[in-house]
Amino acid sequence: MALSRGAKGPTILATNLIKSYFEKGLIDEARVLFDELPERDVVAWTAMIAGFSSCNYHVHAWHVFCSMVKNGVQPNAFTLSNVLKVCKCMKSVACGGLVHGMAIKHGLEGSNYVGNALMDIYAASSGNMDNACMIFRDMKEKSEGSWTTLIAGYTHRGDGYGGLQVFKEMLMAEAEWNPYSFSIAARACATIGSRTLGNQIHSVVHKSGLGSNLPVMNSILDMYCRCGCLSEANQYFNEMSQKDLITWNTLIAGYERLDSSESLRVFLEMELEGFVPNCFTFSSVTAACANLAMLNCGQQVHGSIIHRGFEGNPELANALIDMYAKCGSIANARKIFSEMTHRDLVSWTSMMIGYGAHGYGREAIELFDEMIRSGIKPDRIVFVAVLSACSHAGLVDEGLRYFQSMRSLYNVTPDQEIYGCVVDLLGRAGKIEEAYRIIQHMPFEPDESVWGALLGACKAHRLPKLGKLAAWRVLDMKPDMVGTYVMLSNIYAREGKWAEFAKFRKLIRGMGNKKEAGQSWIEVRNEVYSFVVGHKVGSHIDCVYRVLELLILHMQEAGYVPDLDCFMHDSEDET
Repeated sequence: MALSRGAKGPTILATNLIKSYFEKGLIDEARVLFDELPERDVVAWTAMIAGFSSCNYHVHAWHVFCSMVKNGVQPNAFTLSNVLKVCKCMKSVACGGLVHGMAIKHGLEGSNYVGNALMDIYAASSGNMDNACMIFRDMKEKSEGSWTTLIAGYTHRGDGYGGLQVFKEMLMAEAEWNPYSFSIAARACATIGSRTLGNQIHSVVHKSGLGSNLPVMNSILDMYCRCGCLSEANQYFNEMSQKDLITWNTLIAGYERLDSSESLRVFLEMELEGFVPNCFTFSSVTAACANLAMLNCGQQVHGSIIHRGFEGNPELANALIDMYAKCGSIANARKIFSEMTHRDLVSWTSMMIGYGAHGYGREAIELFDEMIRSGIKPDRIVFVAVLSACSHAGLVDEGLRYFQSMRSLYNVTPDQEIYGCVVDLLGRAGKIEEAYRIIQHMPFEPDESVWGALLGACKAHRLPKLGKLAAWRVLDMKPDMVGTYVMLSNIYAREGKWAEFAKFRKLIRGMGNKKEAGQSWIEVRNEVYSFVVGHKVGSHIDCVYRVLELLILHMQEAGYVPDLDCFMHDSEDET
């Protein structure tokens, strides 16, 4: 395309063509056309920056901006707001600071576009919100986008209270708002799990005339689900004047976290209503099958995923690995993992957790080493997975080696959960004193989970003195844990200290609650059967007890002598 120098009309046409190329994903064509322009004004440069950014070529966009500055072209507010979005996507606060300085130099810091973009990048940084708040305070005119950006900044950092405080200030200032402001406020309520504040936001939504705005309605539904108010969520869902796939996905995901069987029912209802599930739908439904250990149902969902053409989705593949592992089909989990063309950290971690849960400690270790060779750096969760696998398989030396390599090789700092895994690793192997030394040399105060791991080991290996110490440490931090009182009373019973035992039993009865009963379930012939300690109700119970009697006979023939001591003491209070 031949363009004469100073021909403003053709330059505008070329700029519009560049934008069109980027919209169609024709990046090379846009670049060639830009390079052929005899004169490039700020609009053309900005179009290139925005175009690269829209196609996720953020580094290219930054280089274009740097070239623009070198060529002496002065940026405008739209240029800087686009560049600041690029800096945010590159997660470079340093680059954002340079652009901030340039905005001040050119007198653009008062621009609403620039101010909002600056708030956004500072709020997304790992620092605090001080810089974002300073930008907000210094803005001469605050638009609805300004308020929403600050609310979102607090909320996305997990500071729901901060987000709601800004939302309250926005309402009190009678400032302009948009529906997204209310959606973010609802998410802020979900972040802190406040049902009361959520109800207030719901009321404000109705008063503001947004009760029929679908994105806002979906946010309110999500808020009720995340706050654990499923009855209110279900009622609100039924009252909604319109629903889209996001609506259904929100309710399915909400039930998956708290009532997985109901999640599957809602999924079936959604399909009957004619809605087509997407990857997010299948992720929640697969997780629901995993929670219920329903292998047959999970296989049907897997078939639907293949039928819809989603088998290449890495998030769904990760969910399927987790589902098959939790349903006891570790071979199918491994098959999914092996067939993945791209494995991320979650893929490796899910497979390691599956191996560990099934006692395949060696396989988990081999997988960890294979992951390292593939170039993926382990994080804290990976070490929890591999340490737990070593613990369940009795691989003490290997587990300790991984623990010692965390800092030195991978720059991962152990936290309470990691130390709990190490204490459990040593405790299961009977190395109680070594586990106690680990606790004594922790760089921070151990929490109840660490002491609880030691307490469990002391109970298993009959070490009452250290067990009592661990139990008292747990009760210092969690005085309402009935199970710990039960274990402590049993220790006193073994020592023959019946006065102490009776005192604790009286205390337990006075607490008015019981230790949560153990529960498990299996799927047989497409039906799920649940088992709760002490329950003798259900059509399958007679058959179960007949099998148990047979197992007891086999145990006696093998010479096994059961430890009924703790059972006798626990059964007094049905705890």
